[in-house]
Amino acid sequence: MSFKTVIAGVALGLSLIAAPAYAETIKIGATPGPHAQILEAVKPILAAQGIDLEILEFSDYVLPNEALASGELNANSFQHQPYLDNQVRDRGYAIESVATTVNFPIGIYSDKFENIADLPDGAKIGIPNDPTNGGRVLLLLEDNGLLDLTEGVGTAASVADIIGNPKNFEILEVDAAQLPRVLPDVDAAGINTNYAEQAGLDPVNDPILRESPKGPYVNVIAVRSEDKDQPWVKALVEAYHSDEIRTFVETTFNGAVLASW
Repeated sequence: MSFKTVIAGVALGLSLIAAPAYAETIKIGATPGPHAQILEAVKPILAAQGIDLEILEFSDYVLPNEALASGELNANSFQHQPYLDNQVRDRGYAIESVATTVNFPIGIYSDKFENIADLPDGAKIGIPNDPTNGGRVLLLLEDNGLLDLTEGVGTAASVADIIGNPKNFEILEVDAAQLPRVLPDVDAAGINTNYAEQAGLDPVNDPILRESPKGPYVNVIAVRSEDKDQPWVKALVEAYHSDEIRTFVETTFNGAVLASW
């Protein structure tokens, strides 16, 4: 064996040792705004391990789970656990959460009133039309004495569960992404943080009523059940839960988005 052959063999061995543990592309779905921004910060951490994180943005809350269940995505990061539970129950998806991510306390906004107590009798209030986020707003109103809901309904609350409405609010169910656009046409609207930010609203200072950051609505990373033990899932979760990403969340969103880890 020649000296050149030995050197080439050593070099090849060293390159194999130094090679990343993975060499694959992971497609992950997210809604525009903070979810996608955070994943962009996760991307270079995974790239150092040889994982290409391809981020696909969805403008609604329905398609990311459909795309994940059908195999178009490997994972998604856009929803809280109650919403995922509802989707699995109603649609039979074999998908599940593998990690918590961040919390987006939902807020009620108004272009007309500066305090929730100022809402008049018969005020029109827009809420998200998906079951869990609409329920969040109803629970927020109940917690502040503005509505009464069926006892024990919890995160499954819907308009049908309103059993007391002392100020005769008119509750309008609207697609979550459209609520910032209809805000001028209603007296108040419960708007998710990601859509509020996209519309130029300040999720910390603009709401006339804001949800407590503690509660069941922490967001999650979801994958197909068959993939939950794959090495790339562990790598994705570890990258997301890194100190680097925590710092990114804290410095980028200034309290509008809260890290769960």
